[in-house]
Amino acid sequence: MKTRLIDGVEVHRGSGNVYADLGLPDADKLKIKTGLVIEIRNAMRRLGLTQQEAAKRMGITQPKVSDMMRGDFTNLSERKLMDCLTRLGYDIEITIRPAKAETGHLMLAAA
Repeated sequence: MKTRLIDGVEVHRGSGNVYADLGLPDADKLKIKTGLVIEIRNAMRRLGLTQQEAAKRMGITQPKVSDMMRGDFTNLSERKLMDCLTRLGYDIEITIRPAKAETGHLMLAAA
């Protein structure tokens, strides 16, 4: 992490993953889940769905949609979030390729 001083304040450049910067376990998975939830929110807005309508379409309860909208998606797996997106009319493509480093990583690229 790169550090510099601006107006007497130490500023750290982030890694691009706030969860990793905070030292949280499973940072890559949390970043992916966050990206999926952002896409779900965008889809709900684009489709003009209420939480109740979105819940029915995604096959989850309205309280789970409410939790998701408030940033609490710990009760939903990546797989379930992907299922929610497909039910909202999205295609999901998973690409696997050799990593450039010794250990690979997870990432989400939304079109």
